[in-house]
Amino acid sequence: MKTERHQVDIAVVGGGLTGICAALSAARHGVKVALVHDRPVLGGACSSEMRVHIGGADSQNPNMRETGILEELRLENLRRNPQSSYSIWDTVLYEKVKFQPGLELFLNTSCFQAETQGRRIKNITGWQLTTETTHIISAEVFIDCSGDGILAPLTGAAWRRGREARSEFNESHAPEKADEKTMGMTCLFQARATDKPQPFEPPAWAYDFPEEDDLPYGEAGHRYFAMGYWWMEVGGEKDTIHDAEKMRDELLKIVYGVWDHIKNHCVHREKAANWVLDWIQFLPCRRESRRYLTEYIMTQNDVEAGGTFQDTVAYGGWPMDDHHPGGFLHPDYKKQATIFHPAPCPYGISYRVFCPRGMENLLCAGRCAGFTHMALSSARVMGTCATMGQAVGTAASLAVKEGLKPLAVGQEKIKTLQQLLLRDDCFLPWVKQEFIPLTDSALLTASAGDPEVLRDGWNRPLWEHSHRWECQPGQEVTYTLKKSRLVSAVRIVFDSAFHRRITMSHHGNYGQLNAPPPELVKCFHIRIRQGRQWNTIFRTENNCQRLVVVPIGKEAEAVSLVIDGTWGSSHTGVYAFYLE
Repeated sequence: MKTERHQVDIAVVGGGLTGICAALSAARHGVKVALVHDRPVLGGACSSEMRVHIGGADSQNPNMRETGILEELRLENLRRNPQSSYSIWDTVLYEKVKFQPGLELFLNTSCFQAETQGRRIKNITGWQLTTETTHIISAEVFIDCSGDGILAPLTGAAWRRGREARSEFNESHAPEKADEKTMGMTCLFQARATDKPQPFEPPAWAYDFPEEDDLPYGEAGHRYFAMGYWWMEVGGEKDTIHDAEKMRDELLKIVYGVWDHIKNHCVHREKAANWVLDWIQFLPCRRESRRYLTEYIMTQNDVEAGGTFQDTVAYGGWPMDDHHPGGFLHPDYKKQATIFHPAPCPYGISYRVFCPRGMENLLCAGRCAGFTHMALSSARVMGTCATMGQAVGTAASLAVKEGLKPLAVGQEKIKTLQQLLLRDDCFLPWVKQEFIPLTDSALLTASAGDPEVLRDGWNRPLWEHSHRWECQPGQEVTYTLKKSRLVSAVRIVFDSAFHRRITMSHHGNYGQLNAPPPELVKCFHIRIRQGRQWNTIFRTENNCQRLVVVPIGKEAEAVSLVIDGTWGSSHTGVYAFYLE
């Protein structure tokens, strides 16, 4: 068998959205990164293998949609993937990672070993199934974005599984006694309509559900047929890692039984007559497994209080969505499959929940980070996990460049980390973006409207204020400097229509866009003035992004942004435009 050794600055384990955002953010901040993923495609639960829609804070407030790298990925997908093909979505993710300078991708590679020295990890070892190659990857910092916290048992880092007792953290929604029960796993299906009746004969081993009351939510639980149902769930009373194969077998029996019910028994079966089963998820999607014991553990109380941490680097907003551990086959599940407890939107997430106790060069992010079961019931969704990934990737790059341990970044460089995240178009509740004197001291004027919102430090609608420069094609905004200065770049944050849905949805169309938002600026150009001469130094007619960075690298006395066109709307807006 073949063995290869690799030396990088940062090694990320797990290629779901959390790991993708961690790896991309670290590489873009100038360090060498390896991303190790055990599947053939990236994306984890939202990939073509699982097809779960990306939930996040915007479920409660559309203005809280996660931006940064996740917004970049989804907007690119809208431009490239009008048919909402999961294979194209896989490709968008693959392309972003594979061709990012400074980032090496290891697909089909399962991490099974780690070498430690004291409290430091020296290297990790992964087996790449497709090449029969063992990859040994050494790094300064390791980031566990695996979901299952695989580096915890491999390194001896402290972790736990299950539900805390109500008294441990004084959580009112927690059970009286601690246990190892978790939320379960789901396998979905996908169906499509045809132009003629399609019979269905279930496998002999499928479960039989002849009556509406045999299923959670009865008749109301299966009124649409395009995508399977989250409540086809088992495994919470088992070990969601080690019993995964057995639970997959149970889920397949359920999936085929539910489809048989829809086609042959359901009160809506006439509406389903022309529908055919098109795809079934054979890789169960886990909601909960291992969680690291970190420098701080976020609880139900932290979520309910809004997470007002001084070291906030990410945020959530999904309600506390606590699934019954008994799952589909438990009698109580059919009465109440999940309990939704309110959560503020947004609430902040502390940097310390990403720092495993006792480990000097390990970070974690996603559903394996430092949350109690109750806090995790909100923080586990992919939109929230993506904000965690970008935060830890940026933090790890800062640790490498500053020669710091990851925990020290949160202690000594938290403001620097926060401002880097804001600069990369992340949102941090109650943390305002700051600008360099080049932007703050310049005269800001516009052909129409008040442009001062472009440097107010808030790049989305908040607190009943739009924080947006309202404009339309043909209008421009200009910074005039006190004297000629070197301008390295400009950064622009366009309106990407938070009121519209941009994540691929499976419940019919459900308001999902299949092209960039009509309000988004498609065409614009940048001009600079040197003496009396204005010169256009950048022009694009095919922008699809919210955050755009335009390198300049020239002396200038004034810099202008001119809006030339949108993806369809007669009016648009810009949230930020500033100089670097």
